[in-house]
Amino acid sequence: MGVWGLTHILNFNSVILSLNSTLKIDHRGEKKKMGMRNLNEVRKLIDEAGIPGKDECGALTIGRTFPDKCHYRVEISGIESVNILKATIDEAKKQGVPFHRAISLVRGATLYTDEELKEFATVAHDNKVEVIITPGPRPTWYTGKQPITPEGIISGLRLRGSDMITHYVADILRCIDLGFRGFLVWDEGVLGLLDSMRGHGVIPKETTFKMSIFAGCANSAGASLLELLGAGTFNPVGDLTVSQLATIRSVVDIPMDVHIQLWASMGGLDRTYETPEIAKVASPVYFKMEPGPGLGMYMPWGIPDAALAELARQKIRSIRNIVDLIENNYPDLKLSKWGAGDLRVPVKE
Repeated sequence: MGVWGLTHILNFNSVILSLNSTLKIDHRGEKKKMGMRNLNEVRKLIDEAGIPGKDECGALTIGRTFPDKCHYRVEISGIESVNILKATIDEAKKQGVPFHRAISLVRGATLYTDEELKEFATVAHDNKVEVIITPGPRPTWYTGKQPITPEGIISGLRLRGSDMITHYVADILRCIDLGFRGFLVWDEGVLGLLDSMRGHGVIPKETTFKMSIFAGCANSAGASLLELLGAGTFNPVGDLTVSQLATIRSVVDIPMDVHIQLWASMGGLDRTYETPEIAKVASPVYFKMEPGPGLGMYMPWGIPDAALAELARQKIRSIRNIVDLIENNYPDLKLSKWGAGDLRVPVKE
């Protein structure tokens, strides 16, 4: 077992031991009180273990920020080609709103040539846009089909076997050589591995790892684990309430990436009118815009690039409305300027 694995297991075990002690678990078989428990007592036990026992946002106020002292930023998904990237940048300039982060090449970086990736990195670098690359191929159309079966989908996306991990890491190293410094991750074990590689200098220290919505993080305990394993930012599941987001924020410091618009295949959410409250309790937060029919639209045989480019422009126009809404409700909440200094913009090699 590697050093990273032992360290995280020991940390996790210490939490479990603390919880066991708090709960006064009796392994000797002595008679204990049975029946339905008082929830306030259970909440207290969970609180004492270091995890909030209740979702609560009423008492929370504007607190954590990005390094630039701002509260929210813009994340646009589905940037599948350099032409879509250029269209998104152009629309952002027209609308007068910043474009901070592009979730890119969702169909998998494996499908792109070095020349295509270099051009993508150059355009992003020149326009100060952070890029989160999706290493490929994606598990949804790799070997191993359990994740896309009607019941197997609840098991989540994971890399199958060491060979698949090797392919994934190889794609990351290739993209690092081409200048990228941000990558999408959906497997907690692989996140720990990548963090170890970064700690040993195999991966540049400025590289960030974004945990995908497909990892299924839905509570403060899971978010704490992701932060412990080295995530630089994370995307919780898309249907959490404002109170649930607030509870998560109360225990983690890394940015939270919250879907404001989400595919029809995952619920078809549009949370525009909740954005002022989300920014208030979840900052530092990225507002993630990802409308459309579903993941399949990003595949090479899905929606044509021209249509994806127009959809990206629509996402930016939605951001314009969100910025206006927040300014009219919570003027103290600040939007980061375009090109904020801590963004993982591609570097020119």
